[in-house]
Amino acid sequence: MALCVCSRDDRGRPGLIDPHRFSASQGYDDSDDRIGLYDILKPIGKGKFAIVYRASRVSDGETVALKKISIDSMDAKNRKKVLKEVRLLQSLNHPNIISYLDSFLSGNELVIVFEWAAAGDLKRQVRKAQERGVYFEERVVWKYFAQICAGIQHMHARRVMHRDLKPANIFLTLEGQIKVGDLGLGRALSEDTLEAHSKVGTPLYMSPEVLRGGGYDWKSDIWSLGCILYELAMLRSPFKGEGLNLYSLFQKISQGDYAPLPTHYSEDLRQLAYAMISTEPVRRPDVEAVCLVADRMREATARGGQVCC
Repeated sequence: MALCVCSRDDRGRPGLIDPHRFSASQGYDDSDDRIGLYDILKPIGKGKFAIVYRASRVSDGETVALKKISIDSMDAKNRKKVLKEVRLLQSLNHPNIISYLDSFLSGNELVIVFEWAAAGDLKRQVRKAQERGVYFEERVVWKYFAQICAGIQHMHARRVMHRDLKPANIFLTLEGQIKVGDLGLGRALSEDTLEAHSKVGTPLYMSPEVLRGGGYDWKSDIWSLGCILYELAMLRSPFKGEGLNLYSLFQKISQGDYAPLPTHYSEDLRQLAYAMISTEPVRRPDVEAVCLVADRMREATARGGQVCC
């Protein structure tokens, strides 16, 4: 497959060329401090096959996130996963989802360029609150959570399941705008496909039905969203515990074994979180219902309305 900037999608962004083969023939030359049309500023993360950098677009100085993937060390299955992530990002266009900007080949490496969220991820914000020993104000919880819901509602409306929702994959701009990111485990379902079956995700945020290894649907993302709402209020995952091995963690998740949320938060917040992490998928609300509550509570708390019991 060759990835280059010579085609455009329907929103004017660079498109993918020939999804079946990799070829470096249309890539860019690069140096240690420049890749394609981007100046490398500093590395910010590293995975098995990829390094993510903060970079600057040469044409206008815009700061971006640049993911450099070593495709030579990948098998065909992992190459397919990388292409799937790019396609999913290209199919989505929402202010609360990290935007795909560009992709191309540089030598034997695939480069994907994303929107930059300068304030880091939600996991960092939770950790800072823990270190200060203070809970988030309820208005802040709803401000963040309503935006996360809006991004996921957009994904679900386009039949895209995230499958790895967690604070580390939720990003923030300096203005406080939420950006849902990292669609590496995302899955687009056709109109004829009602369930996914792959056992993927991050254990602390995986739904009971995923852990059981059976089929699961959109309600699995709702479970993970509920875990995030709980964590914003409690400053820890509902199922985190000292010295837990994977078996014990899976038992806690399967039994819905978590501590109650602090009562200084509203009944609306607590009951929504509990409903979303119901062990029975049919008892969880869908994303539209979650968004209705989140938007209403965001508005009420932003104007200082009474929300506590």
